[in-house]
Amino acid sequence: MTETNYDVELLDGSSFKIFKGVYNDFRSKAVSEYKFELEPLEYEEFIDAVEKGFLKCIVLKENLIPTAFLVYTTSISESIELNLIHCLGNEDEVMKQKLLIEKFLDLTEAERQSKVVSYPMLGHQSVYTADVARYGFKFVGLAVLRFVMGNPSSERILENMKLPELKEGYKIVCYDDSYRENAIKVIHESFKDTSDAIYDSRYKSVDGTRDIINKITESIYGEFLPDSSSVLLYNDVPCGFVFANITGGKIANIPLVAIEKNHRGNGFSELLLNRTIKSIVDLTNLGKKEFSEVNVTTETNNYKALKMYRRIGFREDYCYPQAYLLQKRKK
Repeated sequence: MTETNYDVELLDGSSFKIFKGVYNDFRSKAVSEYKFELEPLEYEEFIDAVEKGFLKCIVLKENLIPTAFLVYTTSISESIELNLIHCLGNEDEVMKQKLLIEKFLDLTEAERQSKVVSYPMLGHQSVYTADVARYGFKFVGLAVLRFVMGNPSSERILENMKLPELKEGYKIVCYDDSYRENAIKVIHESFKDTSDAIYDSRYKSVDGTRDIINKITESIYGEFLPDSSSVLLYNDVPCGFVFANITGGKIANIPLVAIEKNHRGNGFSELLLNRTIKSIVDLTNLGKKEFSEVNVTTETNNYKALKMYRRIGFREDYCYPQAYLLQKRKK
């Protein structure tokens, strides 16, 4: 019997051709097994991103043949984002995942002095939870909910919602760029002490939150929908936000919902969401955009948010563990 030899290294030009097979195996399973909402990069586009340093890829070779890989990036946020671990088949999968994680931790040791590692364990990757935990990763459960276009039940719920009346001084308008600084303040104050700030540390600072808002409103994360994004004003000062964008294809997304602390408890989140979802439905019905769904993500133990989304017509689709590894403490 031939002995199996494993080599784990950063992907470079010497392996581009022989890496194509295992990468395309991942692409064929990206939607079905990894819950990707969009088709991942074509192979040539992926290699281009690696060569330009936007993505880093660790490849595992089994007797010189690539059979597994790990992708991560440090260029999108203040966190180290571990995007994916994929193995060709299930043979020795635990061993391959272990070798990839250990190489990743070794390569990022210096950066982990100041950065959190964030790893959304989508789809099949959830089987690695116990193994990843051995390296100190903690977990937050996240639920993905969908409002499906053309679903009679969801649209009826949305249309028949009992909404509170706006009190004097309040009104709801669509997003305007003059509200950007207010949005940064409201989002920062709303998220700085939440679990979101653990695995995306940008929320902890005003400048970090500015980066998030800028990337949403400047369509870095997908086409921004300012007319469908809703803003709550009190005496003409913004105090609540629901952002909407297109994550790709026919999928609309609600990336952020926040109400300033002094204005909470009045049903304003539901009012803003109702307007935003109706606006997206109208875009589809009028033929201006073609959406198949609107989705949103929230914590599995955030029962208040889950109930709110159900009242609007959303339904849970699936859950996944969001893993995070805090900064490595200096000895």
